[in-house]
Amino acid sequence: MGNCVNENKEILRKIQQCLASDYIARHLYQNPDYDDKLNRYEFDVYSQSGEDGIIKEIFRRIGTENEFFIEIGAGDGDVSNTAYLLTQGWSGLWVEMSKTNFKRITDMYKCVVGHTLAVKHVEVTAENVERLLADADAPTDLDLLSIDIDGNDYWVWKAIENYRPRVVVIEYNALYPPSVRWTMRYSPGQKHDNSKYHGASLKALVELGLEKGYQLVGCNFAGVNAFFVREETKGFFASYDACYFYEPQRKWLINEVHGRQDFADFFERGTHA
Repeated sequence: MGNCVNENKEILRKIQQCLASDYIARHLYQNPDYDDKLNRYEFDVYSQSGEDGIIKEIFRRIGTENEFFIEIGAGDGDVSNTAYLLTQGWSGLWVEMSKTNFKRITDMYKCVVGHTLAVKHVEVTAENVERLLADADAPTDLDLLSIDIDGNDYWVWKAIENYRPRVVVIEYNALYPPSVRWTMRYSPGQKHDNSKYHGASLKALVELGLEKGYQLVGCNFAGVNAFFVREETKGFFASYDACYFYEPQRKWLINEVHGRQDFADFFERGTHA
């Protein structure tokens, strides 16, 4: 009986993958509305919804300065917006508040932890975020900052004043349409309870970005993350508003971790064919 149930689940998973692939092909790759958007470059190595490809294309256009990243809300390491960068010679810091997730990261990424990757077990707040960046010896113009803490994302980015990452990836609450400015009330210690009450709408983040000198350059097709670059950065067309780049939440397109191998030791970039 158990084997039959598992086989049915596997068949259902494959059907869902086929349907998702067909949807992406028809509504993204065959859709001329995306001809000049970053979504055409989406792919996943360690990311969950095309972030690896979008980040790669952004830096192909603007170049890198220090190849240093900080990812706030690293989860358990199964999916990451910056793990792929580690394989490309980058270094950086992951911050994760869950003790269980922190332990899994240090086990799974042991080949780079303490070398190109630092990991901290701490809850990030608006009050401590700049101290964390300073303790990590982060360049004031670090190449990439990723924020995904399912709650105070807006307030943490707002609190960063002495650092100007060249690229910011931040989760937005796609349940709110692009014309709506909405932000959850700041609450240190807030834990996401899987309700609709989390984060901020895309419009709220766009307005915050403009205040801080950033322009929105895209959102991933699954409607999870928004991508910002500093306004003076060349390589992108004139800034558009939230309505142009907004993507609705498409949870069925978010990749589930299935059969992924641990992050093991690897040859250095360019050493071997």
